[in-house]
Amino acid sequence: MAATRGQARDAILATASALFHASGTRAISADRILADAGVSKVTFYRHFPSKDALVVAYLEDELARLQSLGAQAGSDPQAIAGIFEEEMCRPGFRGCPFINAAAEYPDPTHPVREVVARFRTWMMGAIEAWATERGARDPAQVARQVMMLRDGALVEGYVAGDPARVARELRAGIAALASAG
Repeated sequence: MAATRGQARDAILATASALFHASGTRAISADRILADAGVSKVTFYRHFPSKDALVVAYLEDELARLQSLGAQAGSDPQAIAGIFEEEMCRPGFRGCPFINAAAEYPDPTHPVREVVARFRTWMMGAIEAWATERGARDPAQVARQVMMLRDGALVEGYVAGDPARVARELRAGIAALASAG
């Protein structure tokens, strides 16, 4: 029975993730998720006490996935840029899920925004560590600059509809920052 419960939770989360990636979190109703996942309201609410709790779980999964990619990349600037490129060039790309969630949940104390803040803290720390390894004079400043490039590139990749071009330009921008130190 426990496997069935876990499978139901996984099905709900997988369905919600696909829908959220395609349309945003606010545009998708809990009823739509229930219908697409093929689960009842009772099953849904057994695993997620609210739709917001599901959005939090979705973002936590995204954060864990990116942290795993970051661990694999290590401090190689090309591998780090490749993570950003992978994010931008995957099918159905519609921007950064964390930026999108921050726009959809304006209250900075909301649990969704807390996950967004954890993501940004982790990302800034990872970039700052990378800049420190490269001997940057001001690693925190480099981290802020790379993060702004990343944020802007993810928005531009979606809005312009040419994520591959933007990913190449992002890679070049990160390389320039890395060499400027």
